[in-house]
Amino acid sequence: MSFGGYSGQAYSPAGDKGRFVLPPLFRKAVKESSGGSKILCLAKHERWNCLIGFGLSRKEELEAQLDREEERALRLGQDDWDRDLRAMQLFGFAEMPFDDSGRFVMPEHLRTLGQVGEGLYFQGGGRFFTIWNPAELAEMGDGWESAQVACANLVTEAEAKAKSKGGAK
Repeated sequence: MSFGGYSGQAYSPAGDKGRFVLPPLFRKAVKESSGGSKILCLAKHERWNCLIGFGLSRKEELEAQLDREEERALRLGQDDWDRDLRAMQLFGFAEMPFDDSGRFVMPEHLRTLGQVGEGLYFQGGGRFFTIWNPAELAEMGDGWESAQVACANLVTEAEAKAKSKGGAK
């Protein structure tokens, strides 16, 4: 079975001890993309104030992307294109293990780069998924309405669930 990509949305509140939870939908896809290994790859998105996540299978795809970009730069006469710098950008992701429940510890530098707060909103994006601070996603402009509404609804549901758990004590 070939990897089908990342789709869907999920929200995960921040856990204790700096841990986060990779939601089941994404956990299954990352594990599938990582050949059965429970390894999550995270990096800062190039243009947006969020992180991207993916499984290990994307490494081969990144090498092919690097080759395409170099070929394009040569074809267009872009003498300032730097393969080493671009490789560093593409392959600068962190690999982190997650447990059977999806728990993982996010490195502090990624928390800073992704402006991570009290929870993470996950948005499928095909070859990768994005991970947002809901406040950052809310600031995005036209074209983001679907993700913004899904995120707001999931945050509201998580807050109501947390409140009902707290009230049941």
